[in-house]
Amino acid sequence: MGIVSQASAHGVEEGDAMFIEQASGAQLLPFIYLGAKHMVTGYDHLLFLVGVIFFLYRMKDVGIYVTLFAIGHSVTLLYGVLSETHVNPYIVDAIIGLSVVYKALDNLGAFRRWFGFQPNTKAAVLIFGFFHGFGLATKLQDFTLSEDGLVSNILAFNVGVEIGQLVALSAILIIMNFWRRTDAFFKQAFAANVVLMAAGFMLMGYQMTGFFTVS
Repeated sequence: MGIVSQASAHGVEEGDAMFIEQASGAQLLPFIYLGAKHMVTGYDHLLFLVGVIFFLYRMKDVGIYVTLFAIGHSVTLLYGVLSETHVNPYIVDAIIGLSVVYKALDNLGAFRRWFGFQPNTKAAVLIFGFFHGFGLATKLQDFTLSEDGLVSNILAFNVGVEIGQLVALSAILIIMNFWRRTDAFFKQAFAANVVLMAAGFMLMGYQMTGFFTVS
C-alpha cells in the first residue's frame, strides 16, 4: 500500500506519512509534534474524552480518569509498535467507536435502568484506553519504520500524544465549564449524549464498512 493511500485510509496527512517513512535516527521533536497533532485532530479520541469528563466536576476525578485512559493507550501504543503486534485497524477503530457509544450510554444511566447495575467506569475507561492505544499503533504500523532510533521515536510520539491530550482536554474543560454554568446545561445534557452516541455508531458503521469493503 502506498503512502498516499495509507494517509487517506488512516487519517495521516501525506507530508507526515512521507516524513515517517523517511525518518532515520532519533527525531524526538518531530515525533512529539506528530503525536500531539494526531491526538488533537483525532475526533474519535476526543469524543471519548468528552464522554468521560461530561459529568466530572472535580479536577481530582478528571485527573484519575484521564490518567487511566493515558496508561491504557500508552501501554498498547508502545507494545503494539515495538512488538510488531498487528491488529486489524478497522476492527480496532470500530471498537473505539463503540467506546464512545458506551460512554454516552453510561452518562445517560442506561446500564442501571436496563440491567440494574452500574459497570465499573474506571475499569471501562482503562480497557477502552487499551483499544485506543492499539488504534494509535495501527497508524504507525502501516509505515516502514527505521530501526535506527525506533524506540526513542515511538516514546517521543507517545509523549506527544499525552501533550496533545492535555491541550485538547484543557480546551474541552474550558468549554464544558462555561456550558455547565448555564441554566440550559441539564436540559441539553440528554440531547448532547444522544448526539455523542449517534456519532459513536457512525464511527462504528464507517469502520465496519471499511472492514468489509477494503480488508
